[in-house]
Amino acid sequence: MGRVTTHKIRMMKKKGKKIVMLTAYDAPTAQILSECGVDIILVGDSVGNSLLGHESTIPVTLNDVIHHCAAVRRGNPRSLVVGDMPFMTYKVSIEQALENCARMLQEGGAEAVKIEGGGRVVETVRAVVDAGIPVMGHIGLTPQSIFEFGGYRVQGRTADAAERLIEQAQRLEDAGVFSIVIELVPSETARAITESVSVPTIGIGAGPHCDGQVLVLWDMLGLFEDFKPKFVKQYANIRRVIMNAVNQYAEEVRSGIFPDLEHSFEMSEEESGRLYGRVKPPE
Repeated sequence: MGRVTTHKIRMMKKKGKKIVMLTAYDAPTAQILSECGVDIILVGDSVGNSLLGHESTIPVTLNDVIHHCAAVRRGNPRSLVVGDMPFMTYKVSIEQALENCARMLQEGGAEAVKIEGGGRVVETVRAVVDAGIPVMGHIGLTPQSIFEFGGYRVQGRTADAAERLIEQAQRLEDAGVFSIVIELVPSETARAITESVSVPTIGIGAGPHCDGQVLVLWDMLGLFEDFKPKFVKQYANIRRVIMNAVNQYAEEVRSGIFPDLEHSFEMSEEESGRLYGRVKPPE
């Protein structure tokens, strides 16, 4: 199988094939996701919550995402690698956006960027696409705007709000995006958006009617005990697996069970004897 491209992602909607997308932030994980056939790897600004200990995505910098994007690229995945543009890295000016998106490709090795918003950023998206950089849009709940929204609230609950999201999606399509993430909206709203555009939609907390789905990898693997959004299905409990392994390791170290001879390197009998003075060294 060849590499996944933005063209292949567009064609998947036309062929009725669902798109699988997950986040990753390092080379080994990217390699695993690729081997499992994940279509798109998002190097998200969710790295702030997932790995860097931040309470939101706001503190994440461009250098943070570039660093992790480059690590993902070194995993050599066949999946399409999308770099998430962090807070305020594309809103000051079109020139700033072009420069920063170019860095994501040149330094991070991304093949596309994700830009949040469907209103004031549309012309920026158009300029980035015109410069030859593929863009994934993102509407609905946009985490970089949580202070504006007043928290992580479901968007598009009313008919008027849904119409505004449909308009945003259509404007993003007109600007040239190859796909659109729809986050935290009612399934009926997501269906209406999906049917209103020809580019694929990828849902997160948006129900079953999108053209694909994305989750934060650590959420679906159950790494965090105190963060369980309603829309996340946990397919494993990695936290419990890690804790069991670490507890067993600590117990074996303290009791002297680990390391045993099977996990140690030994000298030859002659060299061991020389070391302890039990044989006379050769003349």
